[in-house]
Amino acid sequence: MQFLEDPEIADRIDRLSLGFNAYGHDPFGVSRDHLVQFFTLLKFLYRTYFRVKVHHIDRVPDAGRAMLVGNHSGGLPVDGGMLLTSLILDKDPPRLAHGMVEKFANQTPFVSTWFSRVGQFTGLPEHAVALLEAERMLMVFPEGARGTGKLYDQRYELVDFGSGFIRLALQTGTPIVPLAFIGGEEAIPVKFHWNALARLLGTPYFPVTSYGLPLPLPVACTIYFGEPMVFEGNGQEADAVIQEYVQAVKDEIVRLIDRGRQLRRRRLGRLAPFGQVSEDDFPGEGVQS
Repeated sequence: MQFLEDPEIADRIDRLSLGFNAYGHDPFGVSRDHLVQFFTLLKFLYRTYFRVKVHHIDRVPDAGRAMLVGNHSGGLPVDGGMLLTSLILDKDPPRLAHGMVEKFANQTPFVSTWFSRVGQFTGLPEHAVALLEAERMLMVFPEGARGTGKLYDQRYELVDFGSGFIRLALQTGTPIVPLAFIGGEEAIPVKFHWNALARLLGTPYFPVTSYGLPLPLPVACTIYFGEPMVFEGNGQEADAVIQEYVQAVKDEIVRLIDRGRQLRRRRLGRLAPFGQVSEDDFPGEGVQS
């Protein structure tokens, strides 16, 4: 499908250090051709529809194991797709992050195959450990499906974080890069969940928006990366210690969210519709396009 192979995307995928073999697959079964097609589609959403801007993407390590940990929101995983795309289009060198996908998503044959071909695997501990030990990067949303299931009147309120990501980081000696995704809540303002339809479809929920359809609005989005966080331990620490570490990561994400929302309010008050952003709009914030 040549029309799904954007030259810019193809070039950046070829720059990934994934060890593609002669058939275009890496050791985990990730497909070079699937990645090109996947990110060609996401490029339009990233640059034209959601007009994503990133702050301090240089804080994401250029190589080696790392864990991106952020807030989850928006009824649909817009944040995940845009975060993955930011690392391909706006990071030098580009990197592929591997998401830990909810089990229900991989029960659909077509979805399951595509997710695995683009490096998004079922969220099992053994998958996460294998990827990190291979010096890959994970994308983790500790709120899980409860995060994307939040209603609009709960926007930017973090629900309880799971603690598994901290034990995993300690076990594998992995730095955590906290991040905030701003705009997902407004892109899909969920009013309630249609539970009967969700049960029929086998999904955790089915979001119903104020305009009826669970389709995102063209809202400008922003990603804020924090400084990497490294914790001492081996993953066998007492629950109280682990919870202290979890809270530290959560507090930093809250700080990034609060800062991002302040800047968003300032931008919306000063800029024309569709949120055209320049460096002057965020003095000292290190905006990168």
